[in-house]
Amino acid sequence: MADGFAATPEPFKGEFTAEIEAETAGVWDKVKHHVTPMEWRAQAPLIAEINRLKREKNAAILAHNYMTPDIFHGVGDFVGDSLALAKEAAKSDAAIIVQAGVHFMAETSKVLSPEKKILIPDLKAGCSLASSITGADVRLIKQRYPGVPVVTYVNTTADVKAETDICCTSANAVQVVEWAAKEWGVDKVILIPDEFLARNVARQTDVKIIAWAGHCEVHKRFTASDIADMRAAWPGAEVLAHPECPAEILEAADFAGSTAAMNDYVAAKKPAQVVLITECSMASNVQAESPATQFIGPCNMCPHMKRITLQNIYDALVHEQYEVTVDADVLDRARLAVQRMIDLPPPAVPARYDLVKARHHVDVELI
Repeated sequence: MADGFAATPEPFKGEFTAEIEAETAGVWDKVKHHVTPMEWRAQAPLIAEINRLKREKNAAILAHNYMTPDIFHGVGDFVGDSLALAKEAAKSDAAIIVQAGVHFMAETSKVLSPEKKILIPDLKAGCSLASSITGADVRLIKQRYPGVPVVTYVNTTADVKAETDICCTSANAVQVVEWAAKEWGVDKVILIPDEFLARNVARQTDVKIIAWAGHCEVHKRFTASDIADMRAAWPGAEVLAHPECPAEILEAADFAGSTAAMNDYVAAKKPAQVVLITECSMASNVQAESPATQFIGPCNMCPHMKRITLQNIYDALVHEQYEVTVDADVLDRARLAVQRMIDLPPPAVPARYDLVKARHHVDVELI
């Protein structure tokens, strides 16, 4: 949950001086292909002031891959996917953590850093996938399938994680599912809440999968015809997809993996043209580090992520508002599920969801 009342927002009014221009020149070099010079004159003073406030308050900002470039490159102290950010928050000496992402991410940061003050700039920054299931739902699932381990995607609330045996990410889901089946001595595992991730994992393992019909509204909207249209228009482009997409998308892609895996793919392979089948800002942020690669649409925008702005990050720091808290009992049980995953040795190779060369094509048992 999040506590506190919002102060009346007062838009920051700073001047674009020569000093500000010099101070933010490195950021401008990274965002100039996505921000107009007119926008930059308003953003640069705000970026400089946010960075000053961080130093003053011993604060750090966690910027998810789906943040806009001004946030990601301008004020993010740690950038990446949700679990990586939470782990960085735990290692940080900062007393205040501002989560530039959605609410479940702030909860995960609190779970791994209970002693820190965790702030979220907008209370309405939710997630369609995280809101698709509750802790009460998981308790009912466990009653229906006694003795079957529950593996939960990190894109869930702390309440759901607390009812879970172990968490997973899209990068290690296959490994975690196989570990859980072996550890519990069973041939089936409950993998919740993303139906598409579960179906894609099922094709990479002999472990039977019981799934929940939850979806990320961003990745669910992509269709195979989107990729067909892109290939017709840009025949040389390489297509990379996230495993939260339907299987037909992964079957049509050249590579499928987590946000980190897609980022690493572009950095290592340096394709001349690439299509990222994921949230829009991901491509914008990766492009700054891979300027030689041409990034081509389509993409879908996450309306929840886009609730986070430079202005409300500034407001969160100034007023230290919207603190995210987690009940002690829930926090301890959720941390156990996350820590159990963290303690597993990392997979030798992050999961690649190659559905063309999949071990087998199997269905899941959908709850």
